[in-house]
Amino acid sequence: MEDVTITILLLGDEKVGKTTFLSRISGGSSSLDGHAPITLLRDIDQPFVFEIKNRKRTYRLKFYDTSCPENWRLLKPDLVLICYDVSQRESLISMQRIWIKEVHSTFQTSDHLPVVVVGLKRDLRSGSNPNGVTHPEEGYKVSQDMRVDKYVECSAVTGELLKLAFEEICNTAAKTVVESGGQSEGGCVIL
Repeated sequence: MEDVTITILLLGDEKVGKTTFLSRISGGSSSLDGHAPITLLRDIDQPFVFEIKNRKRTYRLKFYDTSCPENWRLLKPDLVLICYDVSQRESLISMQRIWIKEVHSTFQTSDHLPVVVVGLKRDLRSGSNPNGVTHPEEGYKVSQDMRVDKYVECSAVTGELLKLAFEEICNTAAKTVVESGGQSEGGCVIL
């Protein structure tokens, strides 16, 4: 069985839920339903490594959060996850104005680098939220405008759609090691 290491970089504003997302998936497949308690990971322990196995390969997914290493621009990621908080419109705007531009200006391979937008904190979406809640359609539209490969949403706290989101991230990561790459054909896919 062949072992493959894939570097995944999480980008996004502070406090959008990246650490909670990584902490939840670090508990393994049994914690993805949201019932197990979350033990928050520490930034100094990065990269966070997860092993995924199928019949042909073992994939070592090395996740890096933007808070560490100090200069994430030195990394050479195989996959970028741009994260935002669905309960905070500012983070959606920041994703479009700042983070996608950072990807294109920082990584020379940005034409071939797959990018997935991850809407986090789905459990905090409510119509009465004064902070400018966003709806899935808006996140998807912005993702299409940014010309990313996929759009997923989930809640790391409740586990809502977390398993599906993680599976899509893993599938995209696995595709980065094949000749066709991890980019989707013809634009953004909503999941």
